[in-house]
Amino acid sequence: MMTTKESTKRVALVTGAGREQGLGFEVCRQLARGGATVLLTARDEAKARAVSSKLAGEGEVHALALDVDSDASVGAAADEVAHRYGRLDVLVNNAVGGFDPHTPSLEVPLGDARAALETTLLGAWRTIRAFAPLLRQSGRGRVVNVSSEAGSFGSPRGLGNADYPDTLVSYAVAKAALNALTVKFAAALRSSGVLVNAVCPGFVATHPGLAELGARPVPEGAAGVIWAATLPEGGPSGGFFRDGEPLPW
Repeated sequence: MMTTKESTKRVALVTGAGREQGLGFEVCRQLARGGATVLLTARDEAKARAVSSKLAGEGEVHALALDVDSDASVGAAADEVAHRYGRLDVLVNNAVGGFDPHTPSLEVPLGDARAALETTLLGAWRTIRAFAPLLRQSGRGRVVNVSSEAGSFGSPRGLGNADYPDTLVSYAVAKAALNALTVKFAAALRSSGVLVNAVCPGFVATHPGLAELGARPVPEGAAGVIWAATLPEGGPSGGFFRDGEPLPW
């Protein structure tokens, strides 16, 4: 369990943070720099350890194995956090699957669609449920579901995006469902003071070549996640945001 001194620090867990160029890694960096005790998670513990070592000197970052597709893995991670800290203050659901901007919607194999929903939607669902008791224990719990404008009905860059009119179906549908899940879990956890929001980081340069296509720097996208992860008491819950500003559903 935590010492008295450690108990004043926020405890934050980020899923899908096993890639140094990824958004989850940068979210871990910014949370650590802000003084949180950060649990950087990846499916494989060795990978989580290797990646977390890259953040040495940025703050307190610990590696933890967590596969959001596995009930056993998520349950084991929740048990470990309960044993070590007794609570969780911030949960960032960043793990994602199914980004395919090329295959026409009617040709996407259902197995691929199922895998995307398993990770993006059910992974977040599974993780929030497992950590809900620890978030309630915090008294200041914050859940951030990393979503996308691609799943918006109301945005011209959403589900009717002219650039991807008949592709990106698994990703977009999973993100739309994640937004819906955000609303339901915000209501379920509201009485415990837990704020649950969805955040679109924007088009972020998480892979080589994306910056040349106009993608924003990863730290800029991560900053919107940090905003939602550190909302003050009485902040919004059940919303959809980018850079701290509401987005259409």
